Amino acid sequence: MSIWDDIGKTFRTGSSLTRLIYINIAVFLLISVGSIIGYLLNNQAISLKTLNLFSVPSSIKAFLFRPWTLITYMFTHKDILHILFNMLWLYWFGTIFLEYLDQKKLVAVYLLGGITGAIVYMISFNIFPVFDQIVSESVAIGASASVLAIVVAIASYVPDYSVNLFLLGRIKIKWVALVIFVLTSVMDFSVNSGGKLAHIGGALFGYLYTVNLRRGRDMGKGINKIIDFFATLFKPRKKMRVTYKKRKTDYEYNKARVDHQEQINKILEKISKGGYDSLTKEEKDLLFRESQKKN
Repeated sequence: MSIWDDIGKTFRTGSSLTRLIYINIAVFLLISVGSIIGYLLNNQAISLKTLNLFSVPSSIKAFLFRPWTLITYMFTHKDILHILFNMLWLYWFGTIFLEYLDQKKLVAVYLLGGITGAIVYMISFNIFPVFDQIVSESVAIGASASVLAIVVAIASYVPDYSVNLFLLGRIKIKWVALVIFVLTSVMDFSVNSGGKLAHIGGALFGYLYTVNLRRGRDMGKGINKIIDFFATLFKPRKKMRVTYKKRKTDYEYNKARVDHQEQINKILEKISKGGYDSLTKEEKDLLFRESQKKN
């Protein structure tokens, strides 16, 4: 079995967490190939166009021409360290998430957290004066908003869950989530402020998701229905098998009748010798069915 067969099998049989990580890696490789081609052809426009195809723009006008980027941006990374840390956080906290909540909820939080992050990013860039000069050019990429949604959601759901950190020992997950949020979304806010705004949006959704879930309301139900619809739509249907029963010949029909009558005669003989209770369950059932035919 080749490595591609192994990857395909893992993707098909793996958890939703595995699939999310695989999709991120696949898009990263695609972006990387675009960059390599652009470099070799001395045409940076190729790599830029490839990246823009997946990046969500802050400009509402540009977004209207690329609405799919509301989803694709959260699977897009340009730098190796960017995707590495995002996938590590996704794996660690996603694993904890799946200990308490199901896979559909994980996918819903990832997608809706990312969408919320993108919306907060776009709205902020279009209302705050500080972004006036860059709103037409700015784009956002990365799974950070989606990952933070998962981090905050599970930290809110089981705040006292403990994790063992190197040199620090066991620490409750709520403090880990708080530190991650402060470091990635608050500190040095003027640096990559667009990304930090998206992080805040993702974290906000994660918190609201858990609050509503505790009240019996699943905010991800709608998007799960959409995913199920498309999954069913593209799932190959099983082919209907039509079989034809071969018609018995007169000889076969008469032989079957004789054999059946012999079986009945043996049962009746058994009753005459040992009584009705000496029959097996199968023999009693056969005798009952025969009596029903005659009634």
